[in-house]
Amino acid sequence: MSKVYDILIIGGGPGGLAAGIYGSRSRLETAILQKGKPGGQAGSTEELENYPGFPRGTKGPALMEAMEEHARSFGTEIYNEEVIDLELEEKIKLVKTRSGHEYRSRTVILALGAVPKSLNIKGEIPFLGKGVSFCATCDADFFEGLDVVVVGNGDAAVEEAMYLTKFAETVTIIVRRAEGDLRCNKTSAERAFTNPKIKWVWNSVLEEIKGNGLVDSVVIKNIKTGELSVMETNGVFFFVGTVPKTDIINGKVDLNKQGYIITNDLMETSVSGVYAVGDAREKYLRQVVTAVSDGAIAAVAAEKYLAENDRG
Repeated sequence: MSKVYDILIIGGGPGGLAAGIYGSRSRLETAILQKGKPGGQAGSTEELENYPGFPRGTKGPALMEAMEEHARSFGTEIYNEEVIDLELEEKIKLVKTRSGHEYRSRTVILALGAVPKSLNIKGEIPFLGKGVSFCATCDADFFEGLDVVVVGNGDAAVEEAMYLTKFAETVTIIVRRAEGDLRCNKTSAERAFTNPKIKWVWNSVLEEIKGNGLVDSVVIKNIKTGELSVMETNGVFFFVGTVPKTDIINGKVDLNKQGYIITNDLMETSVSGVYAVGDAREKYLRQVVTAVSDGAIAAVAAEKYLAENDRG
């Protein structure tokens, strides 16, 4: 493509969409390259309870669709493209996609997102899609009236466990911490503790997932005693953190030891004219609201960079 954009955003999650809104509204030629439907992880989150101004029951997919439409209304171009390579050092950045298209831009905003972390437990991969899941929204209805296990105790784990109780008969949360000690926010913890469908296994980790074609049980290890026990279950849901999707830019911008992109408060990376937002960025809190904030800041910073470097 001969066109040169002012802002090219890689990734269409809430951070990328917010950057698109702010960039396009500033009359900058702005485009988003997104593999699949925009929305990122938020697009597959059934309920968002803490996005300001939106009450409990707000659906992640609906909110992301609204953000996408908002971006398009200002003129943001959104393309279904998988980025396979980037050349970022020159004044005009080059982005290559699997389709063979090449996009050029004066600035690039990396909204690469993150994916659920795997624990590499025995049986985890063989039973993926056969009782093992990383997405309650995607798969909860498969477990109507059945028993499931949730691994993790942060916000995502507890909130998704609550969602699973709408379908499953019981939801057992396996927690490696002492009884009552959760990493999630207090409101979610209180709701989970009073939910009659949620059961708890404390001081324990998942050792193995077993079954014959489909998951039918798990082996649980008590980390204090070393004792192993078998629990019958029909499904296992993992919510134990994320891994940034930054392999494509490894060696192109500075990353921390965990692979997250290092930025300053303006979302600037180590490369001039390149910014990073959302879950792939090194930050304290990874939520939709912070991703949106990142996107707004990055677009405004990019606008200032373009003005200072004569975008014409």
